Amino acid sequence: MSKEIVLDLRKKMTTAFDMAHKDFSGLRTGRASPSLLESVVVDAYGSRMHINQVGNINVPEPRLLTVQVWDESLTSAVEKAIRDAGLGLNPSAMGSVIRVPLPELSEERRKELVKVAGKYAEQGRISIRNIRRDGMDHIKAMEKKGDLSEDDSHRVSEEIQKVTDEFIKKIDDSLSQKEKEIMSV
Repeated sequence: MSKEIVLDLRKKMTTAFDMAHKDFSGLRTGRASPSLLESVVVDAYGSRMHINQVGNINVPEPRLLTVQVWDESLTSAVEKAIRDAGLGLNPSAMGSVIRVPLPELSEERRKELVKVAGKYAEQGRISIRNIRRDGMDHIKAMEKKGDLSEDDSHRVSEEIQKVTDEFIKKIDDSLSQKEKEIMSV
């Protein structure tokens, strides 16, 4: 029973870590990455859709992204969405292809991106701590009901803490790697 609890918490923490990692990948480091545009939302067909639902994002060069829009009538909407996304990008359309050159990052902008990465990491840590708290509450409730002995409760609590520490370290390592990536470009 206690192993299932730890496995369930590990699965939830993996999801929280993956979300933080995905947030990191959306930060611009000066190198072109399709994940940079994945959060862009386009007004298309009377609703709001993510950019990857209206076209393909490609990286033909290290400092250039292209978006091949499937429906040419949406080209201007996609171009506007990229421009208005707050990424500091200036797209230009040629037919159904939108070219998005990535400008050099200033030192000031790099420092801002490092701060944003820190916020993403803290959100990830908070999610993991919340998962730990829920697990600990569940263990205490089981102990109160008599479903778990005091020794087992203590052992499972220690396992939960070890898993928590492991995922917090993973987030910290990812943050450190992202900071180096942002500042070195």
